[in-house]
Amino acid sequence: MELVFALVIGALTASGVYLILRARTFPVVVGLTMLSYGVNLFLFSSGRLATGEQPVLGTAASYSDPLPQALVLTAIVIGFAMTAFVVVLSLRNLADNEDDHVDGKQPYKSPAPEEEEVTGK
Repeated sequence: MELVFALVIGALTASGVYLILRARTFPVVVGLTMLSYGVNLFLFSSGRLATGEQPVLGTAASYSDPLPQALVLTAIVIGFAMTAFVVVLSLRNLADNEDDHVDGKQPYKSPAPEEEEVTGK
């Protein structure tokens, strides 16, 4: 179970970092979301993965730590607010620049062959 959990965390983190490095705003937003999911799962796993155990100190020999669960709950709320802010920021960038590149610059496009013939160059 721990190996599958670690592979899921690694896949989410790697996919998130890959998407953050893209040149368009929508993949960057999805990448930030996936990266935050990976971090949330990592924090959640730090409280021990246990099923059927008591959530707090008690009579059981092993227990789940409630602090990472509280941290993940807080991180979910912060992640949602961050995602909403980044979506609004990317929509504003699209409205201002009429393009969705993260740096606001359109990539260089070589002129089409038809344009060269019309201008006589």
